[in-house]
Amino acid sequence: MSNLSTEALEQLFTKARTHRAWLPETVSDETLHTLYELLKWGPTSSNTGPARFIFVKSKEEKARLISCVAPGNVGKVQAAPVTVIVAYDERFYDQLAKLSPRATAYRDMLAGDKAFADETGFRNGTLQGGYLILAARALDLDCGPMSGFDNAKVDEMFFKGTSWKSNFLCNLGHGDAAKLHPREPRLDFNEACKII
Repeated sequence: MSNLSTEALEQLFTKARTHRAWLPETVSDETLHTLYELLKWGPTSSNTGPARFIFVKSKEEKARLISCVAPGNVGKVQAAPVTVIVAYDERFYDQLAKLSPRATAYRDMLAGDKAFADETGFRNGTLQGGYLILAARALDLDCGPMSGFDNAKVDEMFFKGTSWKSNFLCNLGHGDAAKLHPREPRLDFNEACKII
């Protein structure tokens, strides 16, 4: 069925958990570079690659980000070694000459239809956020993706004067497994899927 070992599948999926508490271990810039070098290869429609990532590590920038999050998320962001602002570029199509040079008509279509471009950018940027989580897990990092923040305030504070828009946040580091809640169930195949 799979060329991956059971251990690899557990690391990526079946034993991986969403962490809310973090051990005081740093995440190197080199690891973040490696993380991006993995996730960038995940597929997006016409290789648009609209996601943009801000890796927030410094105390000063963390303090600014914390001012944007809901009270229940303050401690999570504060304790995490890195919080990623997963964003997307509303003008991602400006990069299509490099990323998908054969798609000139698609680029023109996106540039001429803001609603279509926004939908495409958001969808594919979200998909790339999922690749971020899988790449982080593959590198032995734990993840804590979350909403619960003021998107408009984050955009004003971190992306003013750009075409970038925030999507969600994801804490990265080494989670404190002792503080995990019991794992919650998932829907069974016949509850979530149909084969037709």
